[in-house]
Amino acid sequence: MSKTALVLVAPGSEEIEFVVAADVLVRGGIQVTTAGVPDDSLLKCSRGVHIKPDIGVCEAKSKGIFDIIILPGGLGGSNAMGESKDVGELLKEQECSGRLIAAICAAPVALASHGIGIGKNVTCYPTMWSKMQEKGKYNYLKDDKVVVDGNIITSQGPATSFEFALTIVEKLVGKEKAAEVAKGLLLTC
Repeated sequence: MSKTALVLVAPGSEEIEFVVAADVLVRGGIQVTTAGVPDDSLLKCSRGVHIKPDIGVCEAKSKGIFDIIILPGGLGGSNAMGESKDVGELLKEQECSGRLIAAICAAPVALASHGIGIGKNVTCYPTMWSKMQEKGKYNYLKDDKVVVDGNIITSQGPATSFEFALTIVEKLVGKEKAAEVAKGLLLTC
């Protein structure tokens, strides 16, 4: 049975982080569903690129279980996800059941807003760390591009998007598949 991923997107999300995550996971054989916050409307991302998600976040709640939920960064998108009751409910259920949650760049702040991953080792975009500290207790690993602590995966920003996505592929379908995808992308992670 194919692994499944839900990749969230909101107005102001970082395009690179969204697209790289979705693309690399599909290359890894993972079934990807994209969900817009608050709905499936066409969304304008942080650099002006428009993205049309498959479904809205409310529909994602009734769609079933996902092996991983991924939050791309971008300050506007991360703030929207941090303020969304529906996103909070999805993340809390995901965490309680021990399934994977991944956030990159500013998006770990959205995790903190919902009380997800408290006490975990994390990384994020450097200027977001003070906001993480305001919202919960985390151990910040500033020198690590990608941090995995139990079921929480975090990463620093756009330049770490491929390593972040390949780490997710490795967690879901194995090291061999992640290496195969990296080779096809001409990456040496």
